[in-house]
Amino acid sequence: MIHVLTPDIYNRIAAGEVVDRPYSVVKELTENAIDAGATEIRIEIEEGGKKRIRVTDNGCGIEKSDLTAAFLPHATSKLSSAEDLAAIATLGFRGEAIASIASVSETEIVSKTAEGEAWSLASKGGKMGEISPAGGAKGTCVTVDSLFFNTPARLKFLKSDASEEGDVTNMVARFILSRPEISFTYLVNGKVRYRSFGDGLKSAIAVVYGADVLDKCIEIDADKHGIVLRGFIGNRNFYKPNRSYQSLFVNGRYVVNQTVALAVANAYKNYLMTRQYPFYVLFLDLPTEIVDVNVHPNKADVRFADNRIIYGSVYSVVSSVLDGSAGALEYVVGSVPRAELKSTFPQNVPEKEERPAPDRQFESPTPKRQFEGAVPAAQMTYAEAKKELQFDISPIGKPSYIPYREPSPAVLEVRSPAAENDFFEENRRALLEKAGAKQQKIDPAALEFKGELFRTYLIYEGGDAAYLVDQHAAHERILYDRLRRKCETRTVLSQPMLLPFLLHTNGQEFAFLTKNLEILRSFGFEIEEFGSDSFKVSAVPVDLFGMDLERFFGEVLASMDTLRAIKLADLLKDRLATMACKAAVKGGEKLTDGEVKELLKEMDGDMGIKCPHGRPACVKIEKSELEKLFKRIV
Repeated sequence: MIHVLTPDIYNRIAAGEVVDRPYSVVKELTENAIDAGATEIRIEIEEGGKKRIRVTDNGCGIEKSDLTAAFLPHATSKLSSAEDLAAIATLGFRGEAIASIASVSETEIVSKTAEGEAWSLASKGGKMGEISPAGGAKGTCVTVDSLFFNTPARLKFLKSDASEEGDVTNMVARFILSRPEISFTYLVNGKVRYRSFGDGLKSAIAVVYGADVLDKCIEIDADKHGIVLRGFIGNRNFYKPNRSYQSLFVNGRYVVNQTVALAVANAYKNYLMTRQYPFYVLFLDLPTEIVDVNVHPNKADVRFADNRIIYGSVYSVVSSVLDGSAGALEYVVGSVPRAELKSTFPQNVPEKEERPAPDRQFESPTPKRQFEGAVPAAQMTYAEAKKELQFDISPIGKPSYIPYREPSPAVLEVRSPAAENDFFEENRRALLEKAGAKQQKIDPAALEFKGELFRTYLIYEGGDAAYLVDQHAAHERILYDRLRRKCETRTVLSQPMLLPFLLHTNGQEFAFLTKNLEILRSFGFEIEEFGSDSFKVSAVPVDLFGMDLERFFGEVLASMDTLRAIKLADLLKDRLATMACKAAVKGGEKLTDGEVKELLKEMDGDMGIKCPHGRPACVKIEKSELEKLFKRIV
């Protein structure tokens, strides 16, 4: 039998599409406040938003006659016909938010228009009360208490208060950045976390990330094909340990979009190492008819009419600025002289917008070739660019962003099947020989020291073989193993620092470290919260005194999304390898006879060891190999 669900049931089901966590409640209510024309918005949360969320604004307010409709599903003042969906300019438009929130919480709206009186209406689990007079200034105040009180299954799967608070804080930071003309006040458990003053983007960035960030960023404002890209990007030496410092706003809406993210990442690819991510606060403004915002329940992403045009525009602007090409003068805000621009960016970079082809797995679209007599790219409209540019698709079915080049004769050379078979057979034999030549552990007493080469390689003879030992690599491995064992078995001792180290974080990082403070303390770190977004490190493990704390915590935060429990060996492995490398004897350093004997003793006859970075510490040369070189045998 088919049952028609009652409103209280289907509203709770629908709420899961729009309201899944406290941060999504804050997002929906704040978007409504912005759409109402507010210039001041106050956001308050308690217990990570589980206990209470309150958003107050000074916007246009809601008429008494519309209060009841505000709680109804699909009731909105932002759309009136299907045609309006093709040109959505507001943040909210579906009319689902208040109804969804009210169905899973205790919600009250108090609102006053400029000319009217203040009225309130409350709802508990979607069941509305009566409209009653209230006190209040112009605008709207929405209070959400006991979120998910009537859906215990969903309440059970919420994160800890600290984690939920971190996600809300991250969302509020995005609102501050996206609407720098609005004054925001954000309180957590009664304490002010953020306060912006609506006086511009630079001020907003300083509120969220600190004023010193601006000194490491480049302000851009570019118009390509009718698409405007503006905001701040980190210079080529400024990077972060994770992607939580990347903000993209499409027509004022915060989204996470893979097309733009990939374009920016590829523009930075030549300047950042593995596990380093660019910092940016970017605004992409484009005609509403070429972007669809109605593609995700939480409006967290958008769909572009042509991803290739968007990718190409973003990539060319960001790469030009980072490369310091002539075109960057059009994009960098402020009349920066050419000489000054080149001194800021890397030298000896080709001025055309092209760079070496990246790995195939990161491929994405760019123009296939330049056309003679084409209109300059910066002067093209979006429609002209779409018509003018042609794009190639790679053989593996992924769009290719590698600039088109005529293939060289070497590339066109075709191998015969026989040649391919010979090549692979030769490679297979080489691998088998390597596997068979795996060095076994031998008795150090059976080795006789014969001298050294270049003050780096120690020569030993044993039986019908010679062993060349890289003194630095071998000593580095010995020290690394010793330090690792010591750290894993020691009683933790801490060394106080002369000056404490201050670690500044964003909301998500703050929540992550707060959750793991006790684990860090068990390692020997004396660390505590310092203000609303920082930590103070007063002491470090004795064995790691002098460590680069900024790099260490960067590596911890780089694993923030996947790390479930911090393990000493995992976190300190790289640091231990670095310490061992610095402490080990160096290549070119003359060793005494006693040091040579001690090194061999410490190796304990293991002639197959590798340094912590994977380099072999010993190479074995058979007597027969030497005799072949001298043509004694064939």
